[in-house]
Amino acid sequence: MTERLSATPSAIDLIEQLTRQYGAIVFLQSGGCCEGSGPMCMPASEFKPSPSDVKLGVLAGAVFYMGDSHFSFMQNTHTILDAVSGSSGSFSLDCGTGKAFITRGRVYTDKELATLTAVERVGYV
Repeated sequence: MTERLSATPSAIDLIEQLTRQYGAIVFLQSGGCCEGSGPMCMPASEFKPSPSDVKLGVLAGAVFYMGDSHFSFMQNTHTILDAVSGSSGSFSLDCGTGKAFITRGRVYTDKELATLTAVERVGYV
């Protein structure tokens, strides 16, 4: 099966750092303007998925959600979470760490498209 989500070693390191500091964390990439364009990282206790949120996967214990409207645009693209030097300038937990989470993507091959893992529409927990 082809996974929909992966992370760079830099992103995994930052996820582990933030998890040690804040406990369980989650990501949401809504695809909206401004802050919604990038992945937002927050304590898991502060996020309740909406009925239209899509669970792309789990990275180092952190669940990664994507808003349905953004997913409908990105469903044929593998999402890669990265952490780069800089500041997200947002309310995301990475702000102030000297790193910022970003996502990159690459279009799936025809072979990968045939074996994509299903997504989970989570709704309210």
